[in-house]
Amino acid sequence: MPMPESLKSGSSRSSVSTPETEREWPAPVEQISAARAFLHECAASDAPTLLLPDKDADGLCSGLIVYHTLVHLGLTPNNLTVHFPAKGTNIHAPAERAAMSRYGARFVIVTDQGSRGGPPLVDDPAAKTLILDHHWSTEFPQGAVVCSAAQCEPVATSATLAYDVCMPLLDADAEQGSDRRRDDALRRRLDYLCAMGTMGDLGTGFKWAPPFPDMRDCLKEWTKKVLGEAIGLVNAPRRSAEYDVATAWRALMHAASPRDLVEPASRSADVRRLFAARAQVKAEVDRCVRRPPTFSGDGRVALVRVSSPAQVHPLIATRWASSLKGARLEIVMCANDSYSPGMTNFACRVARSGRPRAGTKRKETTEDGGEGETDIIATLQEYAGRAPGLREAMGNDFARGHREASGGIVRTADFERLWEVMLHAEREDGNPEAPSKRRKTVQTQKNTLEGWLKKS
Repeated sequence: MPMPESLKSGSSRSSVSTPETEREWPAPVEQISAARAFLHECAASDAPTLLLPDKDADGLCSGLIVYHTLVHLGLTPNNLTVHFPAKGTNIHAPAERAAMSRYGARFVIVTDQGSRGGPPLVDDPAAKTLILDHHWSTEFPQGAVVCSAAQCEPVATSATLAYDVCMPLLDADAEQGSDRRRDDALRRRLDYLCAMGTMGDLGTGFKWAPPFPDMRDCLKEWTKKVLGEAIGLVNAPRRSAEYDVATAWRALMHAASPRDLVEPASRSADVRRLFAARAQVKAEVDRCVRRPPTFSGDGRVALVRVSSPAQVHPLIATRWASSLKGARLEIVMCANDSYSPGMTNFACRVARSGRPRAGTKRKETTEDGGEGETDIIATLQEYAGRAPGLREAMGNDFARGHREASGGIVRTADFERLWEVMLHAEREDGNPEAPSKRRKTVQTQKNTLEGWLKKS
């Protein structure tokens, strides 16, 4: 079946490109058009296809949007395989690349995994690769078709990007006489997958203002409460020590609606496992979150150290970032030395006290000499660059993700070198912060007799 001309041009009901502003959203028009052509070719070929979604709600939901679209367009489910990298690794690791190559896929589709430069993801030169992503990167695997939202403000989630790419493919299929009832049911499913993936990254309080798609009917039908709980449950297995991401995928795949996911007495063993995983992760967070932070010498970074087999470090970094205060504090970092053997996994978040108030910007020099908001990726790289050879030793899993939510997976010895650099960093005035000021001072009793006499 030939691809309709309207899709080749990159137009859709939610893509934005105006001559006046030359604005393209959620990704450059040429990239969106290329992504649709890729999916259309993939479905039409009915060849072995490998889907590589990330492990969180945005990754799973964007992957499922693509999965359901391909099946709807004619790809046989038996020809569609889903692969999740092992705990503590990623699709670029040599062991994972070998595992992916063994599938013998002719089409490889990656959603929300982040990206980097390098050779093709699989060894077969005949295999074609599509990357749908919103993480910051200007480098990608050789030969890949790339559709990236990272440089189109406001940055869309991978679920929104996949939704924008896929919905016009369904519309074109409907115009050619497909089952209308089946189409409507699929659209409702893709609507809530888009909503869940997007709110999974941006929060349940996210305002669905343009250019994001109109989700009023979806939110009215399922409610933010149900969607929010479903997001938390779907995220739980990948954070647990067991790291059973496939459980979350199956639960989301087979659920008829988001409400199926929030039923603790469900007949589905996968759904019941979501609740068990959530309880396990909560217990680990409660155990670890009370560890007091240590501050860098310049006061810009607060470090919380934990030891847990669960992926609690992003949650703890987020929690401390919302409450920890400091005159110079910009970044809260949580480092976990027990998630992967011999490695330290760490997550960084911009401290709330470090976020600029409305109409202001933090004074941080940008590449063009101006001032901008806190950029965690650039800050981590700058600290690492102060120690000879440290930036190179960190490898490709350092300072990945988003400018306001980054982190890495590095050897523990290298992480300790990085922290030593931060610990001895000097303030902008050239003086390291006094050790006594980096520690929380013990509060003295205020209601003393001497104080009462002074007041009287």
